This record gives sequence, C-alpha cells and structure tokens, in this order.
Amino acid sequence: MSREVLMLVDALAREKNVNTGVVFAALEAALASATKRLLNKDVDIRVSINRESGKYETFRRWRIVPDEAGLQHPDQEILLFEAREQYLDAQLDSYIEELIPSIEFGRIGAQAAKQVILQKVREAEREQILDDFLERDEKIMSGLVKRLEKGNLVVESGRVEALLRRDQLIPKENLRIGDRVRAYITKVDRLARGAQIELSRTAPEFLIKLFELEVPEIEQGLLEIKSAARDPGVRAKIAVIAYDKRIDPIGTCVGIRGSRVQAVRNELAGENVDIVLWSADPAQFVIGALAPAAVQSIVVDEEKHAMDVVVDENELAVAIGRSGQNVRLASELAGWQINIMTPDESAEKQSQEHSVLRNLFMERLDLDEEVANILIDEGFTSLEEVAYVPINEMLEIEAFDEETVRELRNRARDFLLTMAIANEEKVENASIDLKSLHGMDKQLLANLSEHQIYTREDLAELAVDELIERTGLKEGVAKELIMKAREHWFQ
Repeated sequence: MSREVLMLVDALAREKNVNTGVVFAALEAALASATKRLLNKDVDIRVSINRESGKYETFRRWRIVPDEAGLQHPDQEILLFEAREQYLDAQLDSYIEELIPSIEFGRIGAQAAKQVILQKVREAEREQILDDFLERDEKIMSGLVKRLEKGNLVVESGRVEALLRRDQLIPKENLRIGDRVRAYITKVDRLARGAQIELSRTAPEFLIKLFELEVPEIEQGLLEIKSAARDPGVRAKIAVIAYDKRIDPIGTCVGIRGSRVQAVRNELAGENVDIVLWSADPAQFVIGALAPAAVQSIVVDEEKHAMDVVVDENELAVAIGRSGQNVRLASELAGWQINIMTPDESAEKQSQEHSVLRNLFMERLDLDEEVANILIDEGFTSLEEVAYVPINEMLEIEAFDEETVRELRNRARDFLLTMAIANEEKVENASIDLKSLHGMDKQLLANLSEHQIYTREDLAELAVDELIERTGLKEGVAKELIMKAREHWFQ
C-alpha cells in the first residue's frame, strides 16, 4: 500500500509539473477528510505521510484554549489546565494529539481522493504561475480580452488571467472578446477564486506608467512625474520635475511634434493631458496646476490644508473649467483643497473672517475695537499667538508700548489657562470607553463634552455632518471616528 502511495505522488507530480511536497500535502488532506467522514464527527484530523517509505499515521488533535474562554468547539479544543494534566509543558494555541487507526488507502474512494488531490495540485500550479508573473515586477499588463463575466472583462496574458471591471474602463470604451488591451495592475488577491489580479485603465498610476514607457529620461532618473490626476477619457494633469537643468521637463514629456504625449493620448481614448511643472512651494505649484487660468493672489490655510485662489472675473470660467473639471484636477494633483473666487468674493470673505476675529479679541481679551484691529492688521489670528509669540516681535508693533504688550500677553494666557481647566473638567465627565477610543485626544473630548456627548454610544449615534459641525473635524477623520465608535454594533 505504501508503494502505491509513492507511485501516485510521483505520477501526479510529473503530470502537473509541481513539487512532490505539494502532492503529499494534498494526499494528507484527502486522507484526513476521509477519516473525518468515517468518524462522522466534527473533529480535527492530521495525517502524516513518510516521504521516504510512503507509510502514514493518523492523529486526532485538540487545540489548547484558555481556561476562562471555555470550549467553543468541544470536539476540537481542550482547556489549558486539562492539557497540562497530560503534558506539563503544554502551551496555549498549540495542540495535543492522539494516534488513531488509519483508514486503508483503498477505502478512501479513489475518485474523491483524486479530486481533492487534483484540486490542491491545481491551486499550487496556479500559485506558481502567478508567482512567475509577479517576479517580473510589471506594473502594466498587456493581454487579450478572453471572456466577459457579469459585465466585467477577463484579460489573459500568457497563462495568467486578470479582471478588468466595467467601472475601471475608460467611459464609452467598447472592448470586445479578442481585443488587445493594456491596463495598470491595482491589486493581487491570492485568495480570490477567479482571476487573482485586478486591473484598471482609469487609475492615475496608469497614466504615469504610460509616460514612463514613452519617456526614457524618466527611467534614467533625469525626470520624475510627481503626481497625476485624471478625468478618464477627457482630461488629465501630470506634475513633472527635472533633475538635470539642461532638460526642459514639459518639452521632454511632449516629445518632438507632440509624439510622446500623443502616444499616451491614443492609449487613453484621446484623453487630453496638461503637463505642469512641480514645485516644492504649494502656492506656486497650484498656480501652475490651474493653467491656463491666470491667478491674481493666493491665501494659504495650512491648518485646513486649503487655498483661496483669487482670479479675475473674466478668468473665473477658465479656472473652474467645465463642470468644475479644471479646479478639481488641480486640487487632486496638488493634494490641496482649492477654493476659486473673484476679488470681490475674496474681500467679502476676508471681511467676515476679520469680523469674527475682531469679536474674539474684543470679548475674550476685553479690548476695544481699535486695539483688536491693530492685532488683526499685524497678522495675529488666534489667542495662542497673542499669548506666546516672542515678546520682541510684539514690541516691534509701533502702536503698542511695553506695558500694553505685557498686558495683552497676560490676558491671553489667563484666558487660555481658564479654558484648559474647564476642558479638563469636561474631559473628566467623559466615559472610559470614549476616552480609550482610537484617535481621541483631550481637546476633542472637551469639544464633545461641551455638546453633551459623554459616551461612545453618544458618539456612535451622531451623523458625520453633525460631528463635523460640532468639532470642526475634517470629513475623513470624522467618518473614521464614528465608524470606530460603531464597531461594537457589528461584533
């Protein structure tokens, strides 16, 4: 019988061109499965085949679990104290085993055993094909559309299949079976039952990789595409930088008579590509990203990671673009929120902000309007700045003498200290489960407590827009915090 096992393993390994270890593992799984069916219990069985002789042994085993956890699966688990009565060195999550009679190889049911073995072998074969493909470290896959699956395309390259979902196709693109297609590899899912590679023709990375194929200076390290943004099939923007002063980065990407950029456009169904100079200065970068619109001025808000961009009235339509396309792509390219406005709108917004700030200084520092306006004109935007900006800088303000400066600083510090004490009291009211929530800090706890949100459940019941309104959090942060608070609902 042992000889029969070795012969079967050798034959399957040769037929499928896989390692004999894979076939041994598959056969062990088949024998274990057959043993479980024979015992008619939900037990854990392990079969060990000697790779030299072909003889095999069968073990029933139990996983060691904590005493306090109890037995969730009595036929497969044993408590730690019981395991240590048999083996003093027994450890959690290890196994204790008992040798049981092995079933005869001939009694398994040859067809069932062969199916299990062939399935395991096919999985190993598929894994090897995928590994061979991934070793080439290609980011773009080129292949033929083999078939349609629920509206999605299955693309074949050699012996590898990949899935190109309908929403990852360029709009109005009509690919048929047999068409050759190129796409960017976005995901590799080894656990997927079908195609394990997922593709995209709409990803910004696809645009970047196409330029890398067309522009050899990028591979040589003389040029780099720092970012890209796309409205697939319509318009795109890329930001480039040259590391060699002799190179014109935009001209290099465009190519002689536009040959390079045209090759990329042809692959992307005629998508127009704006090439922008990248700059380490975010404001300068945004000015370039909004081209062809001419920018008058920019106000940068580091805290909100946003910019107010002022353009002339007759440039407004160009800056925004059709359906907001130009400003949206520029925002994605630069990674900043961009607010386009006219000079009149900018002046009105600035007036409103100054009014709010003026009231803040007047109320909380007990100042008259004239002194508050001086602080605003000198660039002060918060009580913290008044309290802690170096005193030498404040003494440079002509309208203030030393006594006034010290009085302003003391008032600001006193108010901030009072607020800090009040916040500590509010934080004390918050429940332990809210305090321990990932992403929570004292200031946020104080803000929540001010709005009678003291527990995790209170937070979980809020809508995202409600949390943003009460705390000033960014949408992504607010959404993540609420989902954390709701986790226990789904467990």
